[in-house]
Amino acid sequence: MASENRYVQLGLIAAVQVLAMSMWFSASAVVPALRGAWDISDMQAVWLTASVQVGFVVGAVVSAALNLPDRFPPQLVAACSALGAAAATVSVPLFADGFGPAVLCRLCTGFFLAGVYPVGMKLMASWFGAAGRGLALGVLIGALTVGSALPHLIKGLGSLPWQGVLVTAAAIGVGAAVLVATLVRPGPHLSRGGAQHRPRYALEMFRERGPRLANLGYFGHMWELYALWTWLPAFVTASTASGDATVGLVSFVAIGIAGVVGCLLGGWGADRFGRAPAAGVALVVSGACCLLSPLLFGAPWPLLMVLLVVWGAAVIADSGVFSTALSEVADSRYIGTALTAQTAIGFLLTINFVPVLAALVGWRYAFLVLAPGPILGALAMRALGGRTARRARTS
Repeated sequence: MASENRYVQLGLIAAVQVLAMSMWFSASAVVPALRGAWDISDMQAVWLTASVQVGFVVGAVVSAALNLPDRFPPQLVAACSALGAAAATVSVPLFADGFGPAVLCRLCTGFFLAGVYPVGMKLMASWFGAAGRGLALGVLIGALTVGSALPHLIKGLGSLPWQGVLVTAAAIGVGAAVLVATLVRPGPHLSRGGAQHRPRYALEMFRERGPRLANLGYFGHMWELYALWTWLPAFVTASTASGDATVGLVSFVAIGIAGVVGCLLGGWGADRFGRAPAAGVALVVSGACCLLSPLLFGAPWPLLMVLLVVWGAAVIADSGVFSTALSEVADSRYIGTALTAQTAIGFLLTINFVPVLAALVGWRYAFLVLAPGPILGALAMRALGGRTARRARTS
């Protein structure tokens, strides 16, 4: 019965991520419309998107410091957080009349989403042991990927005004809250040790080599991931001079569809070949795509789509692998805290000024600044793989 339930819960938790994370990029998808409505500058457009990351980092730090996902029922933490994010998202079209109020609302959106994504990882890990956890977390990250790309699909398929896109994303977020509160439950692998308030564990885990390497690989991955997701539409627009609907659909294919395939392959590879090798291959491939991006800028659609699809799959394929690795080497009583701290620091690294660089050197070369991330991450995974091999030989 438990074996059957875990696959039902896998589907439910993944659905929650799809629905809730649609709110993350809802404002990014309508930035062109907001430029005309509010006459915002390039720098303001950066902060309109980066404010979600800032809010997420603050929310994750607060959650980790209070050990919220380890001290309270994680499904209730996720439900309340999804409702808060929905309220913040719908506040932009209802109450914001310009850049300042909109940024404040987006900060709150990110703050509350910090209680959905990391908590979802803990819930998923509670249903799967080491044998299937890699693929399960790959499914979770795939769901996050689809949710993050959903606003691009909403924009590409319809003619909704920017207010309609945000209201739709908020309504979807309410659905996530209802789903997680009523149907999602923790699994048998959830630690029953009764975690105490221990805010220092978020930093203490870095004293151990295993968690430290898993985190370093994740940080290199995050340096690239959200910058690509956020600014890929601008790159495609500059490369092809296509309209908003075409760019929206292309972005959904590259981020959402290719990303899901990448997550499933990464999770399968992590279970089949090991956490470090699977993550290392994904980092090498995504880093190569980053270095190739100037060469294929302005290329014919078939060549450009090959780059975008491969890059979209590789850039997210290792995300669940890092979460899986950390969940297996961190203190089992504080897995939620460890994963939340990992994502807090990782998302802090996603705050970058790619469009500012694009204004200086052009979009052809703007993504080159992301290359050091996957390179350094691959080196960390090589070290983690060596450590795992040595431990296997001595055990």
